[in-house]
Amino acid sequence: MIENRARTDLGESPSDLLRLCPIHAPTPLIALPRLAAALGVASILAKDEGRRPLGSFKALGGVHAGLRALARASGRSVKNLLDPANRAGALPTLVCASDGNHGLAVAAAARLAGAKARVFLPDIVPQERIARILAKGAEVVRVNGTYDEAVRAAALAARQGGALLIADTGDDPDDPVIVDVMAGYGVIAEEIRAQLAESGHSPPTHLFVQAGVGGLAAAMAQGLEGALAPPAAIVVVEAEGAACVAAALAAGRVVRVPGALETSAEMLSCGEASGPALALLIRHGASAMAASEAALLAAPGFLLAHGGPATTPSGAAGLAGLRAARDSPDLSARLALDPSSRVLLIVTESPPA
Repeated sequence: MIENRARTDLGESPSDLLRLCPIHAPTPLIALPRLAAALGVASILAKDEGRRPLGSFKALGGVHAGLRALARASGRSVKNLLDPANRAGALPTLVCASDGNHGLAVAAAARLAGAKARVFLPDIVPQERIARILAKGAEVVRVNGTYDEAVRAAALAARQGGALLIADTGDDPDDPVIVDVMAGYGVIAEEIRAQLAESGHSPPTHLFVQAGVGGLAAAMAQGLEGALAPPAAIVVVEAEGAACVAAALAAGRVVRVPGALETSAEMLSCGEASGPALALLIRHGASAMAASEAALLAAPGFLLAHGGPATTPSGAAGLAGLRAARDSPDLSARLALDPSSRVLLIVTESPPA
């Protein structure tokens, strides 16, 4: 399990560590019967990650990985790092690339521990997301290019400046930071398991989950192993202009998707899948599909109109994929998606304030 690998060196599970943070709180699992009726399936459950204190699921991965990296570098426990009375000596700077939410989480981790952060952002990131990162005290570096170019710029800056790179993507399947990021996301699956047991809802048969580099999808595939009912289909949904996970699954390795990667689902604008995430998605038999721009743009309004939470095209991308699948008899047949199916969605973020 991702969580067990993340537990070994510092003795804290991701959920234990995050409970130490004032910015952590579980999110609700919402039943959406009107949405299920509209789409002709038995039930839909949505995990509302927009209710995280930082407004997205990224808070789990970036905060968890950032704090653990600082603890390893300083030889201190995370609990010690979070105690303002124990702040003796300078800590390394945390560096990362982001489309917005991961950078906010890394900036939050740095502030919690009394460290500095530097976040590299592609130039498509809107000003409201930049403002939230700056408000956490981080330095922002704009990169004239795509998210993948920001990833390379952040890695270079970390090597040259002796900073700690808090990446959520890379090639090394054993990279401890990327493992920690995905372990943080795995807290979502841990919460879902508990909420299913408490609520008495039948286990979902299908998970439709969005992907940028694939970290969330991989964490859900791993964390929900054995918790889904047959056919236990894990469907990764991407923007059609940035379908890097589908390309990687088809090739059996990370490949770079060409083009500008422009999409209304800004958080999914990634041209290369994460190597560690890809390995888990292959292991768990995940499939991938692309959602059109029209489908992505329509999904937040459709979700809200049928009792779901407010979100963005990125946050509702799983729903965009589900709608496209229900509209396609061939795709529904391939995914064994029918009126008896019980679907789980992850609504990954709230709209910008």
